[in-house]
Amino acid sequence: MTIIKGVAAVAWVLAANSWLLTQNAPPPKSSNGISVNQDSLTIQDFSKRVDEYVKLRKRMEAGLSAPKSKSSSADLKQYQAALAQKISAERSQAKPGDIFTPAVSALFRKLIATPFKSGHGSKIRASLRHAEPVRGLSPAINQQYPQTVALQSTPPTLLSDLPKLPAEIEYRIVGRELILLDSAAGLVVDLLPDALPASQPGP
Repeated sequence: MTIIKGVAAVAWVLAANSWLLTQNAPPPKSSNGISVNQDSLTIQDFSKRVDEYVKLRKRMEAGLSAPKSKSSSADLKQYQAALAQKISAERSQAKPGDIFTPAVSALFRKLIATPFKSGHGSKIRASLRHAEPVRGLSPAINQQYPQTVALQSTPPTLLSDLPKLPAEIEYRIVGRELILLDSAAGLVVDLLPDALPASQPGP
């Protein structure tokens, strides 16, 4: 019985030490040995996923004749539709969260909530209310943003802390959702539900 108790005590000590080591473990390090925090890793993952989309987009774009500066509105719409169709076909398995992963979603909601809690909060809400809010629209992944629906202008302060995007992609607000929009194709790349705080009126 004494031996069993001794073994149990040793096991408990080892488990406790293991837990302490885990709690006191240093933050992860990058390939060059510099410590990085989890938010930085999350942003790196987000940027990598966006870059992968842009690479795919450029492959699809390469097979089309780019519109010229003097192209008619009809030609521009035709190009946009053709590009969107090619990208959609290539991303036929695309689903919500491919870019806005759970970790990215949590971080973005936190970054977006920050300016609302600051002294700019009331101005941001007022700006959104006066910017022709998009209501009654349910954007879908891999679908074109309706050309008949205006894009709501977004206060720069609201998105100032979010990672910068390549020129081909932009952030857009639809109700309380944040969408990644391929501007040339008019295509919804991914979306983040409930991106804006609940106090912000939704669609």
